[in-house]
Amino acid sequence: MSLDNHYDVDAALDKALKDDFLRKATRRATDRLRNNKLAITEELGNWEEWRQVGERIRNHVVENLDYYLDMLIENVEKNGGHVHLAKTPEDGVRIVQEIFQKHGFKSVIKSKSMITEEIHLNPVLEKDGIEVVETDLAEYIIQIADEPPSHIIVPAMHKTREQIAKLFEPIAGHPLESDTPTLTKFAREQLREKFLTSKIGITGCNFAVADTGTITMVTNEGNGRLTSTMPEVQITMMGMERIVPSYKELSVLLNLLARSATGQRLSVYTTMITPPKREGDIDGPKEWHLVILDHNRSEILGDEDFRSSLRCIRCGACFNVCPVYRQVGGHAYGSVYSGPIGVVITPLLEQNYEKWGHLPYYSSLCAACSEACPVRIPLQDLIVKHRDRKVLKGYTSGVEKKIFKYYGYYFSHPKTLSKFVRLGSKFQFILMRNGRIASGPPPLSNWTNSKTLPPVAKQMFRDQWPELEKKLKTMQRGDQ
Repeated sequence: MSLDNHYDVDAALDKALKDDFLRKATRRATDRLRNNKLAITEELGNWEEWRQVGERIRNHVVENLDYYLDMLIENVEKNGGHVHLAKTPEDGVRIVQEIFQKHGFKSVIKSKSMITEEIHLNPVLEKDGIEVVETDLAEYIIQIADEPPSHIIVPAMHKTREQIAKLFEPIAGHPLESDTPTLTKFAREQLREKFLTSKIGITGCNFAVADTGTITMVTNEGNGRLTSTMPEVQITMMGMERIVPSYKELSVLLNLLARSATGQRLSVYTTMITPPKREGDIDGPKEWHLVILDHNRSEILGDEDFRSSLRCIRCGACFNVCPVYRQVGGHAYGSVYSGPIGVVITPLLEQNYEKWGHLPYYSSLCAACSEACPVRIPLQDLIVKHRDRKVLKGYTSGVEKKIFKYYGYYFSHPKTLSKFVRLGSKFQFILMRNGRIASGPPPLSNWTNSKTLPPVAKQMFRDQWPELEKKLKTMQRGDQ
């Protein structure tokens, strides 16, 4: 599902905050993922050292990205694969369309891929008359619901079993029980036929190993393995930064990824494939295409302020500790990538503060996300830099500019400020309820609609200080 270009931030937040089930489900799921992670990382005993190694590996790759991209491309082509470089999302979509047109395929199976979400591939293929089938169970559910993922790891966390049963019933043609075995059995029956008959598959890529041309996928359902080995043609979609130099570095990052994402030592299926199929292989695609997406990652690479965001391994650990995400879920962000990392990378990928300038304010700046990140991205610092850059580029409302203009004036003129505060103290009773400021005119009403403010003091500290200073001196003389 493509996100609406005319996204209403306030309406989305209001909807999320009023959805009790969404909030409970989000907190329950993120609590479980966070607690699992804490338990499984604690057993290592030296988790911080692992994080530091992960940071060094990712920094090394990012700083030498051109070298490792060349190495990856060379080895993929040496193995018989086809490499396509997509500068923009539109390029990525066009490349995939051309592959379909070449073969005349009218259906495709997909495993989980955030890159295909990023370039909004599914709607385009469906418009071309191609049946697109998501094979990850959660992705299959939200595809039927025509919704984007609500979490990078748990895309359908906001759905109840009863809601899922209702989604499946039109396909089944009869009512379904809402217990987990019934629902998973139904999905398995539907998807198994697609696995057996599809001629083309599209997968994501967690890490590409540069020195062998190997693609690594991490799943817990095995659908990635089926999607990449059974069809005759496979397309792998990856962001240009998702590279490791060799298997040695891969082993470290797989440990960090599984433990941070789901609290597992390793995921159930860690699939490493080096397509295409060779003589003697019993499975694998005869034809393999690797699509490497830029989508302004080159600009991020050249931006010293935000380059560290390219270290991200898409584990979702920052989501699970973020107080904002845990209250409103993923859809309230309006972007493909939500949570703290989405707040950071979306304005960079889209190069658009006018549309995405609200995201840096989806943060309390508590730094829990930075502490949770397995590759030590300083997320809260990057969020603050976004806020700075947004203001410097002039993407602030007229009201906000006026507020800070007056703020600057009054706080640089103490006497005027004192008069203003005294005036406020005198007339604040109009806005007060039970000793608190409980209502106010815009823009103050945005705050008082959900919170109250303490009253303005009857006497400013500046006015109190002369008397306090006398008392302090008297006390000091008494001590002597």
